[in-house]
Parts: sequence; structure tokens; C-alpha cells
Amino acid sequence: MSEYKLGVIESRFAEIIWNNEPLTSSELAKLALSELDWKKSTTYTVLKRLCDRGIFINENGTVRSLISKKDFYALQSEKFVDETFSGSLPAFVAAFSSRKKLSDDEIEQLQHMIDNMRR
Repeated sequence: MSEYKLGVIESRFAEIIWNNEPLTSSELAKLALSELDWKKSTTYTVLKRLCDRGIFINENGTVRSLISKKDFYALQSEKFVDETFSGSLPAFVAAFSSRKKLSDDEIEQLQHMIDNMRR
């Protein structure tokens, strides 16, 4: 998994795979046609690119993920905080909450997460 970054269109394509896996490459091509208006050749080109990055695998015509959607986006979040806030989660939360007021429910959820991490 050398490259964890996805563009907007690649993300939409990855969502199709994550939401339907495992699926055959021909089923994927049909879904990409209906949801993205892609030709089969475009589907296979993008699939190969994402397989080369180690996110998905196309084995004997069956496509599945090598990394779950949840884990992929967790890694993206970690990378963003590392690169943008020198790895400081408090700095990220401070920047985020300076422009968007956190609701009482969000604050409660964050406090619950913190409490669970302390245990």
C-alpha cells in the first residue's frame, strides 16, 4: 500500500467497490457504467491503478479490497493531521472548532472517546 491518496473520481470508484465487494470485474464494469458513465476500458485502467497502489486486488476476475474503507480513511486522517498539524490532534481540533462550533453532542462524544482511551 504505497499510495493511500485518492482523487475525487477515484474515491467514487473505490466506494463502488467497498459497497459491493467482493464482485467480479465485469460486475464492477457494469456498476461503473451506470454510476460513473465509464467505459469498460476506463474501469479496468482505474482498477489497475488502485490495485498497483495496494488498495484493491483483482484476483481471478474477483475484485476485493486489501484495506477496508474505515482503515483507509483512518490512515488518510492520520496523514492529514501529521502533515498539517505536525501530528498534533489537539491543534487540529482547535483549528477545526475555531471555525465550526462543536455541538454539545459532539463535545460529549469526544469526551466519551477520551474517557475510553484513558481506561
